[in-house]
Amino acid sequence: MRVYDIILKKRNGGALTREEIAFFIDGYCDGSIPDYQAAALCMAVFFRGMTDEETAALTDCMARSGDMLDLSRFGSLTVDKHSTGGVGDKTTLIVAPIVAALGGKVAKMSGRGLGHTGGTVDKLESIPGMRVTMEREEFLRQVEETGVAVISQSGNLTPADKKLYALRDVTATVDSIPLITSSVMSKKIAAGSRSIVLDVKAGSGAFMKTPEDARVLARNMVAIGKACGRNISALITDMSRPLGTAVGNALEVIEAAKVLRGAVKGDLYEVCVALASEMTMLFAGVSHAEAERQVAQAIESGAAFAKMKEWISAQGGDAGWVERAQYGDGASVSVPVLSPADGFITRMDTEAIGAAAVILGAGRARKEDAIDYSAGILVKKKTGDAVQKGEEIARLYTNDATATEPAAKRYLNALTVGTEPPEKTGLIFDIIR
Repeated sequence: MRVYDIILKKRNGGALTREEIAFFIDGYCDGSIPDYQAAALCMAVFFRGMTDEETAALTDCMARSGDMLDLSRFGSLTVDKHSTGGVGDKTTLIVAPIVAALGGKVAKMSGRGLGHTGGTVDKLESIPGMRVTMEREEFLRQVEETGVAVISQSGNLTPADKKLYALRDVTATVDSIPLITSSVMSKKIAAGSRSIVLDVKAGSGAFMKTPEDARVLARNMVAIGKACGRNISALITDMSRPLGTAVGNALEVIEAAKVLRGAVKGDLYEVCVALASEMTMLFAGVSHAEAERQVAQAIESGAAFAKMKEWISAQGGDAGWVERAQYGDGASVSVPVLSPADGFITRMDTEAIGAAAVILGAGRARKEDAIDYSAGILVKKKTGDAVQKGEEIARLYTNDATATEPAAKRYLNALTVGTEPPEKTGLIFDIIR
């Protein structure tokens, strides 16, 4: 078998066999297939696409290219959640303890933020003492005893995906539904959970800019998850504005705790209840109405917040911090952003708002950049809200005084203020089951 023939077959629109896909993945991982041939095949896939059978085979081969986490000791109780990324997206911090409080087993590996999107691992590290690495048996023991453990991704989890994604990033082949699907789902399959709920974001702060594009991606990922033997569903959710009010690591942990304590409702609460209910349906086998009832009860009774503190303590964190921490703690500079005019906020460029938070130190422009965990933005007015000229519409937090002016400019440029309120849209566009 030659990789040249595989590239030619795909370039001409043919469907690759599982054996051909496995040959390519094995060869690319062991170095016998060079980058230029792998790039050629990615470009052929970009233009020619893949069938569901090809994408399922690619996903499975990528998942098996490294470590596979065995969660069979937990039976059907394991459930994972994956978000395609956004701004202010701290849902894992909320849904994981809710689901664990209801008897689910959440054994989750998460990533760091890069660019305008935040990362769950960075948010967890903003909690004093919180560990995000542990050996496999310790990880599994914590899941068994606490119901939830969230750590950084294993160094040998889906190495094929790591190599391919780095290549796609520099060869203009990221934006391919089969390649996105296999990248996301290979990591979820390797992580071992029986059930998976996907949060596919759509809007100005998401990779998929429209609900229609998000649906295509969601349907593909659900189909591949089913083909790989998983219980899976996907929610298409709005990312045309930041989720919740906090953007930045410690700020988002504080807001997550407020949701679990019942002190914050709104869009973040609504999306988290929907995700946690879907996860509960899958692992517990109950109706949607019953799952919603259980999720609401877990929050109202305090069980979910108690589970959050138990989880933090189990990973070495200061559980008391989430009760006493206040927005802006640790930031030496706090600056208001004022409305430029009277009217209504009609649009938010959410990606640009995420970029403003990066300027303040809340994220990385490069992988090696350090993060200021206290830096970020508290969003006080969002799309649809009425504003008056000179009114505080956001507050910036940082330890770099030179960052506030460019961040404020970036934030204001991300807003459109009009004379009429925009048409209201829902937070959840669709559910693919």
